[in-house]
Amino acid sequence: MWYAIIGTDRSGSLDARQASRPAHLARLEALRDAGRLRLAGPFPAIDAEDPGPAGFSGSLIVAEFESLEEAQRWADADPYLAAGVYARVEVKAFRQVLP
Repeated sequence: MWYAIIGTDRSGSLDARQASRPAHLARLEALRDAGRLRLAGPFPAIDAEDPGPAGFSGSLIVAEFESLEEAQRWADADPYLAAGVYARVEVKAFRQVLP
């Protein structure tokens, strides 16, 4: 089943985000390579493709896992969470309707 993982950044987390980004991306690339990643990306903190020093307000990942528990375990091991980028992470079952 597909799950949406929504991470909400802590205020002032841009430096921690940038430092832990390679490890975060490596995990996403592993999901992609296994055919289990639907989409992933950050939420810019301002209405801009490149928010610069404004940074990001969070991230969205939609990926396939065997269960909600597995998705939650995967989210709990995210380098962004360990580095203090995320203030909280929510995992929800997701059913794509379109396209």
